[in-house]
Amino acid sequence: MKQALVDDTEDVSLDFGNEEELAFRKAKIRHPLATFFHLFFRVSAIITYVCCDWFSRSFVGCFVTVLLLLSFDFWSVKNVTGRLMVGLRWWNQIDEDGKSHWVFEARKVRSETRRTRTGALVIAGISLQGANLYGYILCKMGGEGDISTVAASFLSQTVFQTASPGDFEQPRLEGLDIHQR
Repeated sequence: MKQALVDDTEDVSLDFGNEEELAFRKAKIRHPLATFFHLFFRVSAIITYVCCDWFSRSFVGCFVTVLLLLSFDFWSVKNVTGRLMVGLRWWNQIDEDGKSHWVFEARKVRSETRRTRTGALVIAGISLQGANLYGYILCKMGGEGDISTVAASFLSQTVFQTASPGDFEQPRLEGLDIHQR
């Protein structure tokens, strides 16, 4: 009996399977050849664009080479990696009347996964656009002044103009040259 009490305090390792094998399966790329070409054409186009002046002084040669690499990238993404990696297909059909119709297909996804992805995409898009707007306004201001005072001034001018449109001038950001048509 005393032996059973001593064994209860020992550390026991639980067997969840071969952990190295599980980690390898998760890290394994499903479509290695498609992944290679997905990255190859893009990276090649970027490297060619950046380094083309070192190999050739011909603008036309560089332009055609980069354009061909980007065309190969477009074709591979549309026809191969789009289907294999994310399950998206699209094409253009022309009906009997001669009208063009675009057809888009996607692999079936569970509804809760779709909602999560869509929310994350919207949040990322709004964040990036907000950062872009913030940087644009700071650049237009020339780095002078505080963004909060500029925003408050613009907001107050907009509110006052809405309240009585004939008494105030058009709202504008200080330091910005915005031309109206």
